[in-house]
Amino acid sequence: MNNTYLVEERSRDIGDFLVGRLLPFRKKRQVGPFTFIDHMGPEEMGGDRFMDVDQHPHIGLCTLTYLLEGEIEHRDSIGTVQLIQPGDVGFMTAGKGVTHTERTPKAMITGATFKMHGNQIWVALPKELEETHPSFQHIPAKELPRIENQGWKVKLVAGSGFGLKSPLNVYSPCFMADLHASANVDLDLSNELEGEIAIVVVEGKVQSKEHSIEAGQMLISKSEDECRVHLYAGTRVLLFGGEPLPEARYLMWNFVSSDRDRLEKARDEWIGKKFPEVPGDHTYIPYPSKSRK
Repeated sequence: MNNTYLVEERSRDIGDFLVGRLLPFRKKRQVGPFTFIDHMGPEEMGGDRFMDVDQHPHIGLCTLTYLLEGEIEHRDSIGTVQLIQPGDVGFMTAGKGVTHTERTPKAMITGATFKMHGNQIWVALPKELEETHPSFQHIPAKELPRIENQGWKVKLVAGSGFGLKSPLNVYSPCFMADLHASANVDLDLSNELEGEIAIVVVEGKVQSKEHSIEAGQMLISKSEDECRVHLYAGTRVLLFGGEPLPEARYLMWNFVSSDRDRLEKARDEWIGKKFPEVPGDHTYIPYPSKSRK
């Protein structure tokens, strides 16, 4: 697997959280339709520290929330109120425009401490669906398909792979999988997955020829037919990827689009407070001045 990118997390401050950003980076803007991957934690919460992300907007993408520890209450402008627990999938289709909040559930604000750990992911929509109506899907962990092999097991979070198909409704050929190795194993992922492949190490270590990849790093194969890796016992990885979208995607703050002018329009609409609101919530995260064009 010489034809690769090795990516280190870059720290980003999002209020009470420092997150590690893995995608995009300078040499690679997307992996399949995946446009943005933030790693949250592991972080000890409680006391006076909680997740409390006020209303903010999205267009042209789907947000995928996948937690390893902790819980998040998702609320959005189409009326969704959903508790997301470890192993669940929260999948919000922004389409032509949606607003949402992410907060620690009130039931967890007891003074006790707890761990928060997971991933916030953006999946770009196909061009013909960028202006679709917003929607929300929640798939409980127990409903996600999984298989066990000698020395390793995998749960399919989204798309198709490993002979499995997730019940999550996605909009283009892609995959996301959660894989654990209980023993030292060699895997040829090109036999299990189709398209570009990114490997994010949650814990443990992965070896790919000259590359040794540990927690906080991501390895991206630039050619799908060269993805053979060795996983050490106790390793957990998240796998992302799929077929690249045919058009380039542009990012501006929380917006994704194949059309730069559409990003400008979304920015102006948010500044002008023309986006729909989460019912009963009047909080507002201002458009950051450093992102103005």
